Amino acid sequence: MSNTKPTKRLTPASSETLLTLLETLPGALFVVDDAAKIVYANASAQTITGATREDVLGKPLWRGAPQLVSTALYQAVQQTRQTQAPSEVEYVSPVTRTWLHVQLSPTVGGLMVQVHQGRAAARREAPVPQDERLSIEDLNGLFSRIGVLTPEGIVLEINEVPLAEARVRREEVIGYPLAETRWWSCSPTSQEQLCAAIARASRGETVRFEAVVHLREGLDRHLEVVITPHRDADHHIAYLIIAGIDITERKRAEAELHALIDAIPQLVWITRPDGSHDSFNQRWRDYTGLSTAEAQGEGWMQCLHPEDRSRVRSAWQHAVQTGGGYETELRLRQGTTGEYRWFLARAMPARGETGQILKWFGTSTDIEEQKRVEQQLKESQESLRVLAETVPQQVWVRRPDGLYEYTNQRWRDYTGLTLEHIQNDRRVHLQFIHPDDQDGHLVHMQHALDTGAMFEYEQRLKQCQTGEYRWFLSRAMPMRDEAGQILKWFGTNTDIEEQKRTEEALRQSQERVNVLMNSSIIGIFFAEDEQVVEANETYLRMTGYSREDLCEGRMNWLHMTPPEYLARTLEAQQELATQQSLTPYEKEYVCKDGSCLPVLVGGVILEHHPLQAIGFVLDNSARKELEQRKDDFISMASHELRNPLTALKLHTTLLHRQLAKQGLQGSAPALSSMETQINKVTRLVEELLDVSKIQAGRLEYVWETVDLDALLREITDTVQQTHPSHRILVRGAVQTSLMADRDRLGQVFTNLLSNAVKYSPSAEAVEMDLSTSAETVTIRVQDHGLGIPREKRDKIFDRFYRVADPRQKAIPGLGMGLYIVAEIVKHYGGTITVESEPGKGSTFQVMLPRKRT
Repeated sequence: MSNTKPTKRLTPASSETLLTLLETLPGALFVVDDAAKIVYANASAQTITGATREDVLGKPLWRGAPQLVSTALYQAVQQTRQTQAPSEVEYVSPVTRTWLHVQLSPTVGGLMVQVHQGRAAARREAPVPQDERLSIEDLNGLFSRIGVLTPEGIVLEINEVPLAEARVRREEVIGYPLAETRWWSCSPTSQEQLCAAIARASRGETVRFEAVVHLREGLDRHLEVVITPHRDADHHIAYLIIAGIDITERKRAEAELHALIDAIPQLVWITRPDGSHDSFNQRWRDYTGLSTAEAQGEGWMQCLHPEDRSRVRSAWQHAVQTGGGYETELRLRQGTTGEYRWFLARAMPARGETGQILKWFGTSTDIEEQKRVEQQLKESQESLRVLAETVPQQVWVRRPDGLYEYTNQRWRDYTGLTLEHIQNDRRVHLQFIHPDDQDGHLVHMQHALDTGAMFEYEQRLKQCQTGEYRWFLSRAMPMRDEAGQILKWFGTNTDIEEQKRTEEALRQSQERVNVLMNSSIIGIFFAEDEQVVEANETYLRMTGYSREDLCEGRMNWLHMTPPEYLARTLEAQQELATQQSLTPYEKEYVCKDGSCLPVLVGGVILEHHPLQAIGFVLDNSARKELEQRKDDFISMASHELRNPLTALKLHTTLLHRQLAKQGLQGSAPALSSMETQINKVTRLVEELLDVSKIQAGRLEYVWETVDLDALLREITDTVQQTHPSHRILVRGAVQTSLMADRDRLGQVFTNLLSNAVKYSPSAEAVEMDLSTSAETVTIRVQDHGLGIPREKRDKIFDRFYRVADPRQKAIPGLGMGLYIVAEIVKHYGGTITVESEPGKGSTFQVMLPRKRT
């Protein structure tokens, strides 16, 4: 048999019995869920609340039973939830004024709250200490508006002041969020302020703010509100105390004060005791263009003139620290015009009964006109002295007898003499005049004194400290009375040392220009637009024109330019116009007799005459003739060398076969070395021949379809076999066919790869990067070798040019390869550029226009 006892099940009959039992329990009984909503209330509970079961079920306990709501009950509910242990509390109902004894027991999913009504004598010790509870009796004795809220803002208790003003019953407020009461909800702004303050207070912060509440029609109040959080023994926020003090009258008084302040003609400002500016009258805001918010604190300082800020700040801080009066003159900026005007700023502190400073009241009075009058008066009184002290000249005044009456500070600093020195000795100043100039000075001065004519003389005066002489222009004019008698002589000494030096430099420069213009080597001409307006004899001799031709305007450099050089000449003129100077370039002149003269031309724009340019011309015919002879020699030599080289190659081939037939293999290495050298000479001759053809414009090209990827692979394999010391890495592909000469393109990339290997002897690899776009094909060849200095990069594509570096000179070559490469790339409408850094290698980039077959 089983020993297990049968489990009792709750039948409908037993459930009805339980409900009957609960209905007959003494006192009111509420069962609430975890959200504190009422799920059951017995008949006694309905009697206490004065509402039917349907009215209270589903409502929060604080809203369904407002007669029971108090801080003590709220704390007891929170404690029972946290500890899950039965508890009890006693307190006076704020509504019925009867003593309530409440027992709380945890249930599955909520609490059971049993309320017994009694008298104060029957109460037992409450679980919440009495000194931590706040009853409605404590609140009603206060004139302030005070309430107790849950951390969520639900009203637990409230005193009679706000209820009476709003004419609402306590039951209409208790258990509801304070923000939804009539006096807060009628103002969305105030309601938002309250909600934000409750949220901050529920996190433990004491919050203060001002707000306007609408209690009822025609009754608004301005409140200063403080919300203080209260914590339980576990330091959790238990409830919030909200207190509101009516400051309506104070605000009205402040408004009246501000209205009075706005009527004052001065700019008025008020600061807090610590000196930070708080408010400003309308006249101040209109003048500065700043709002009160922008000007508060030290924001008003931005209106001060920058030169006054430090002084004004120090004076104001001193007044605040000492509590004394404040007065200073300052300049304030007008917000609309940006103009500064002078103001007299004054401030006095307003003190309380105990002497502490409550506020500072200040005014700023416009004194701009007063300052202007003062300045004009000062200027009129000291006009002569100010003028004499501010002009850059030395100023002096002498009486008719020749004695000095006044000198400015500049004169005294230069000579080292005081007024006492010069007022007693009319010749004391002569010690500062250069000995060679003293006689002339005396003669001119005496003539002026005798005749009354203006005194003017250039002389050298000694600086007292350094002993250095400088040139001055001394002038003096007499001041006469109504009768024409000379009263005083007003004189100045103007420093013309720089002018003298400039004149001397100009004289020397003119001499150099004359030497240059008279040069028999350099032709010089001045041009305005296309017309030659001046030229030296050498230029005229070069071109065959006469001075008469020049004067009659028959020399035009554009007409003197052959058609084949016109484009290059116009390009040079554009360079001259944009850069103010011209890189020398080669061209030809058509001389007066129709012959052509090769010349080298450079030029600059005159700084003070932008429409006029000066050109420098060198006769280039001798060099051109030498180059032609060199080209002729190269052409002849390359043609003459081809035949014996061809014969040598043929004979070495036959010799190779004969030795092979005779079994003399031992001679093969020597023969191979001979063939290698013959091939090198052949390549040099072919390059010479190509250079000769390029110069003559007769380099041949064959048009055919070239698979660029296949060509580059073939060239790479060949160079790799020829130079096994380096790895040639190819990245990417172009997948493009071009209409071009396969051999000429091969010549370009073979030369670039071979150069990359030659000029990177210590590196292990050479890279070739291939890429393509819709318009162009780009091939980059990079080495990690010697590199090229920046100033020599543009020259490496010149004919026969080689970098003058001992390490590179040791590498064989005649400087023809890159010249030929550049010409071939140019022929196909492409470009070749180089990026290089000494010691880090070079990267050559070839860009060819893409043409699909």
